[in-house]
Amino acid sequence: MSDFAGMEDLLEDFLTEAEDLLSGVDNKLVDLERSPDDRGLLNDIFRGFHTIKGGAGFLNATELVTLCHFTESLFDKLRNGELAVTSEIMDVILAATAGVRNMFNQLSQGILPSPADPDVLASLKEIQSEAAVPSAPAASATPVGSGTPQAAAGQDNTPDWNELHAAVTGATALVPASPQDEKHSPTTVVPAATSATSDDADDIIKNALGRRATDKPGVSAPIGRRIDERQRDTSIRVDTARLDQVLNLSGEIGLTKNRLNALRSDILNGRNDTETLHALDTAVSQLDLLVSDLQNAVMKTRMQPIGRLFQKYPRIARDLARSLGKDVELVLTGEETEIDKTMIEDLSDPIIHLIRNAVDHGVESAEERRIAGKPEKADVRLEARQEGDHIIIFVADDGNGMNAEKLRAKAIERGLISDEEANTMDERQSFNLVFLPGFSLASKVSDVSGRGVGMDVVRTNIQKLNGTIDIHSVQGKGTTFIISLPLTLAILPVLLVKLDTQPFAVPLSMVREILPIDPDEVKEVGGRATMVVRGEVLPILPLCKLLGWEQENTPEYGVLMQMAELSYILAIDSFAGREDAVIKSLDDFRPKGVAGVTTLSNGQIVLILDMKELIGTAGEQRGVPRAMLVKSAADKTRPELEASVEA
Repeated sequence: MSDFAGMEDLLEDFLTEAEDLLSGVDNKLVDLERSPDDRGLLNDIFRGFHTIKGGAGFLNATELVTLCHFTESLFDKLRNGELAVTSEIMDVILAATAGVRNMFNQLSQGILPSPADPDVLASLKEIQSEAAVPSAPAASATPVGSGTPQAAAGQDNTPDWNELHAAVTGATALVPASPQDEKHSPTTVVPAATSATSDDADDIIKNALGRRATDKPGVSAPIGRRIDERQRDTSIRVDTARLDQVLNLSGEIGLTKNRLNALRSDILNGRNDTETLHALDTAVSQLDLLVSDLQNAVMKTRMQPIGRLFQKYPRIARDLARSLGKDVELVLTGEETEIDKTMIEDLSDPIIHLIRNAVDHGVESAEERRIAGKPEKADVRLEARQEGDHIIIFVADDGNGMNAEKLRAKAIERGLISDEEANTMDERQSFNLVFLPGFSLASKVSDVSGRGVGMDVVRTNIQKLNGTIDIHSVQGKGTTFIISLPLTLAILPVLLVKLDTQPFAVPLSMVREILPIDPDEVKEVGGRATMVVRGEVLPILPLCKLLGWEQENTPEYGVLMQMAELSYILAIDSFAGREDAVIKSLDDFRPKGVAGVTTLSNGQIVLILDMKELIGTAGEQRGVPRAMLVKSAADKTRPELEASVEA
C-alpha cells in the first residue's frame, strides 16, 4: 500500500517541480566548479535545496528533509564565505544530489525514502564543522538554529534541521529530532519558528507542490493515475496562450460550420445560383484553412523545449570525465528548440550513449591533447536546431576522430563482415560499422564501454522515432553524430505506392527518389536483380515479395529507399502521390511490417509499412544480400542474426 494514500496528486506535483529544480541544480553545480566564487550560483543552488526541503517536509519525507538540510547548510556557509569551493567539497555535494535523486525514485514508487548514505551525511557535517564561526554574521544569513545552546557553546555551528523544517512549513512539525535519535524518539514536537514569515512558507510550499492551472501560463496537465503505477511521464506543461489559440480556432470553426449548414439548407431548397455556390466555395476554403491552423496549434501543445532533456547531461559528462581523469566541457546550444514531448523520453538514452562515447572514446587525455597541440580542456558540443519539418541534433567532439581502415579491420576480426564486403565499403559505410551489434574498439571491458552494446541500441531507438543518424568524422579533428528527427510523431509524411489497385504508405523520410524500372537495365548479380543508379549498384526488392504476395505483374516503378547506410530499390506497380498521414496504431492486432494505419482524404484505410521490420523479417529469403541484412538488423543480437542468415 502506498505511504501517500490520498496524497497522490500532491506527490506527483511535488516530483514534477522538484525534479526540474534538481536538474537545474545539477547544471549549476557544473558551472560552479568552473566559477567557484560566483555568488549568484551559490544562492541559486541554496534556494533549490531549500525549496525541495520545504516540499519534502510537507509530505513528511523526513530522510529527504535531512539530506537537503545538511546540503543547504553547507551552501549557506559557502555563500557567506565561511568555506571555499574545492574539488573535494564538490564531490560530496554531487554525492548528496545523487542521494536526493535516489529518494525521488523511491517517492515515485509511493514509498517514503530510506535514510541517506551515512558516509555522505558524515562528510557534509564534517566539512561544516571545519568552517570558522563568523564573528558577526548578517541577520539574513544567520541559521535558524544558531541560538541553540550547542551553537553558543561552539560545539556545532550546523543549524538544527528540525527547527528549520518548522520554519519552512510554518506549523508544528512531527519529525525525528535527528537521524541518530530516530530509533529512540520516533517523533518530536517542535513549535513553529518565527524567523520565516507565513508568506515565505506559503511560497515555498506552493512551489514545492507544483503550480495549478490557475497560477501561471506554464501548467501541468492532470495526471489521472496513481504514483505506484507511474511508468512514463505523460504530463505536459502547456502555455495557456497556446490553449487560447486552440479555443479561438475552435470557435471560428464552429461559426464556419454554421455558415455551411445555412448554405446546405439554401441549396436543398433550390438555391444554386452563382452567388450561393461562390459562398459555399469560400466557406469550404475557410474551413480548410481553419482546420490546418487548428491542427498546427494542437501540435504545438505537444511541443516542449529540448532544454528539458539537455539539462541533465552536463552533470553526466562532468562525472564521467572526472572518473576518466579528463578535462571536458559539455557545451549546450539550441536549448529553446521545441520537440514533440513523446520523443523526449525516448531520446534520453541514445544521447547519453553518444555523450559517454564522446567523453570516453572521442576526446583524448590532457597529455595526449597537449602533445597534439590542442587545448587541454576538450569540448563536447550538444546542439539542437530546427530545419524545415525536422529537428537536427548534433553530438560533436574535438577529439581523435575515426579511422575507417581501423574500423573495417576490427569488424573483420569480430566476424561481422567479410574481407570482400570490407573492400566495397566507402568511408561513410565504414563509420556506420560502429552501429553493428557486437562491434567495439575497446581492448577491455570497463564500466563505461567494451561490451559492444550501446551504439546499435542508439540507432535502433532513433529509427523507432522515424529518424536517422549519420556520422561525420575527420581523423585528428573530431567526430560528429547527426540525428535527424521528424518535428512530430503524430503526423507522418508518407508516399502512397500501389500493388495493382491496393495502396500502401511508406515513410517519406526514407524516400530518395522515384525511378522507372527498365527491364533492359536490370542485371543479375549473385542471382539477385540489381540496377545501377549513378554508379551505385542497388538491389531491387519487389514489395509484393516482402509482403509474401504472388507477383502477378512486372513492376514498372522503383522507389529508391535509404535506411541508415542501407540503400535499395523498392519495386512497385505505381504510386499515388504523398499525404500527411495521421497515424492510428493497431494495439490489438499488429501484423509484422505494419507500423499503423491512416485514412486517406477519400476515406480509404491504408496500411503504413514498417520498412525496417519488413526487410529484417524477409531477410535472406527475400533476396537481401548477407551484408545488407547485417546492416539492416542492428536491433538483433549476434546469435539471432546468424540464425536468420543461415535460415
